[in-house]
Amino acid sequence: MNKKAILGLLVALGVPLACYFILRIASEHAVDMPRKYLLDTVTTKVEKGKTVDDSIWHQTANIHLVNQLGDSVGMFDRHGRIVVADFFFTSCRSICPKLTLNMAKLQQSFKKGGNVRNRIDTSIVQFVSFTVDPENDSVPVLKNYSQRFGVNHDNWWMLTGNKDSIYRFAFEELRVDKFSEEPISPDFVHTSRFVLIDKDRIVRGYYNGLDSVDMAKLSKDIGLLMLEKDLNRKGGVFQQIIDLSWLWLIILLAITFFILYITKQKKQKDQ
Repeated sequence: MNKKAILGLLVALGVPLACYFILRIASEHAVDMPRKYLLDTVTTKVEKGKTVDDSIWHQTANIHLVNQLGDSVGMFDRHGRIVVADFFFTSCRSICPKLTLNMAKLQQSFKKGGNVRNRIDTSIVQFVSFTVDPENDSVPVLKNYSQRFGVNHDNWWMLTGNKDSIYRFAFEELRVDKFSEEPISPDFVHTSRFVLIDKDRIVRGYYNGLDSVDMAKLSKDIGLLMLEKDLNRKGGVFQQIIDLSWLWLIILLAITFFILYITKQKKQKDQ
């Protein structure tokens, strides 16, 4: 076999292999997904003779309270939704109005287009605002407050109820005091933090609700979580691209066509 034939064979083998590894690397590094927070424990197991560490992330427990419409609801009653949560109280004259305004802007960013223009898509994110002053923030007070900010009740709940339950939830489940540069008193949860929770109830981010850069990052991270897939289940089309059987089929076809081409060239030369 001459040098030209050898070079052709190497190209036939190399192109599909190169494409495979490029796609594989791109799939692993193309998107920087929001990190997971609140590690509960790390377990160790043996898979195929190898010791593997498995991180167990804290799964936020549900909490049942009353919303601004007087309905008894659970925070995760709307299954499969991403959750954005914050804490406020209606008589606040400092950060709370700004937090509510920024949450309202975030809710408005999910407006639909086309024939349902100006309608908010309420199927993606559930917004939840916990009052930290439930003794004074009754259902009528919360409803009036929500109307001042144009809240869409379909996917934004302002919740009131037992104060101890709300505070335990803030510190034991959402752990709003963790990774925080601002002091957060256990006696009064006055914080500017927004908490992002994914569809599996795992905290995926803390954001300063008063900071425009942080709010832009929150919006971006919501979009990334919308696209997130279980790494253990690859999509059908993408699996066909990276599956080795597909790769070997391409290589086999390339070699076959190359051999047929060489054979044809040799016959023409002999003639």
